[in-house]
Amino acid sequence: MTKEMNVESFNLDHTKVKAPYVRLAGVKEGQNGDKILKYDIRFCQPNKEHMEMPALHSLEHMMAEFSRNHSDKIVDISPMGCQTGYYIAVINHEDYDDILNIIEKTLEDVLQATEVPACNEVQCGWAASHSLKGAKEIARDMLAKRQEWTQVFAG
Repeated sequence: MTKEMNVESFNLDHTKVKAPYVRLAGVKEGQNGDKILKYDIRFCQPNKEHMEMPALHSLEHMMAEFSRNHSDKIVDISPMGCQTGYYIAVINHEDYDDILNIIEKTLEDVLQATEVPACNEVQCGWAASHSLKGAKEIARDMLAKRQEWTQVFAG
């Protein structure tokens, strides 16, 4: 057995999951009872496929911006370094079905977008690395498999 790690996703057996999926990856409770819930939104099968960086970057901008049109509970949306998905953190919102709906509506917004928000040198640290077309392809593929999002493990 592998040693327990401090990072939750390092304890996940990436050979057993079946992307795409959305899973609750952790809950932190603050001193005053607030709860931060972190979800793993996996777009690509780990170690088999990944998102290209310009598309991943653009999708991150759009999800970060558009998700907040659907919920005031969004704390952050961050890409995974392995380029297979994102983490979404929410505060005091434990309704898994609503999280799935927020993600779905956000990805539908991506498909309607005509530009990547904050895609310029003033608002972005690497404005040259974006792909609206690539982000839309990823969103379209994820939405096409919407019925699979709740099944995390193969088989």
